[in-house]
Amino acid sequence: MHKIGLISAMLVVLLLSACGSVREASSKSQHGSHEAASSPASGDEHSGHGGEMAKAATNLKASFTFGSTSLKANEKSELTIQITDDVGKAVTDFEINHEKLLHLIVVNHNLSSFQHIHPTYQGNGKFTVSTSFDAGGDYKLIADFIPSGGTSTTLSQWVKVTGKEAGHTVLKADAKLRQEVSGKTVELSLSSLKAKDEVTLRFTIRDAQTNKEITNLQPYLGAVGHVVILSADAEQYIHVHPLEENSTGPVAKFATAFPEAGIYKLWGQFQHNDEVFTVPFVVDVK
Repeated sequence: MHKIGLISAMLVVLLLSACGSVREASSKSQHGSHEAASSPASGDEHSGHGGEMAKAATNLKASFTFGSTSLKANEKSELTIQITDDVGKAVTDFEINHEKLLHLIVVNHNLSSFQHIHPTYQGNGKFTVSTSFDAGGDYKLIADFIPSGGTSTTLSQWVKVTGKEAGHTVLKADAKLRQEVSGKTVELSLSSLKAKDEVTLRFTIRDAQTNKEITNLQPYLGAVGHVVILSADAEQYIHVHPLEENSTGPVAKFATAFPEAGIYKLWGQFQHNDEVFTVPFVVDVK
């Protein structure tokens, strides 16, 4: 009888031990799954036609250097952009993105000045372009490119330009999303102004004098047009993707998403009769 009791006790101990092992294994399995979901590889979720905030690659760097010792308003200066990895080795291969290897966006502190230019690739990770600034103050340089085998990357730097500065006005949303530029009337509508929603931007372009719809837009950077979006502080650069790329007007559609509430400025760029025209809008995202 004593032996039977002893055997029973040993069985209980073994069962409890096994149960503990199962719980420990289950806990480790769940923890492992959580780490996989948080992996940086999940950055591929940004692929597709929707918009996203472009983020600087952690293993790439860009140096922006000018030929002039000091930058002055309204004076031409040669800009060199050098792309390297985190140990200083030149990145030498890039993918064509909207017909170019690198897009350079230049804006001033209040987003009243905007340039979208395309530096020439000199090889060995180096791009050069001659540019100027229309007033003094702080300007942000944003290099947008895709390294071969990588994803869309933006690297940026603020620079100081001497000269009379543009006013430090507060950016406010447009009361009406209708602008007239270069003899065209452009109206913008958005499917949503809610943060994190998938948003369709719809530009309708007409002749400003006749009000007739323009149906012979020319391709610009391989699509019906190109759109750049920045947050009011220029810290968030948002990718925008064209829909119906082969459209010739009067409607041009693009897809994007605003990452958070706030004021954003966007610039739509289109080509007509061999002239590229840029139309700006300011929107308030809730």
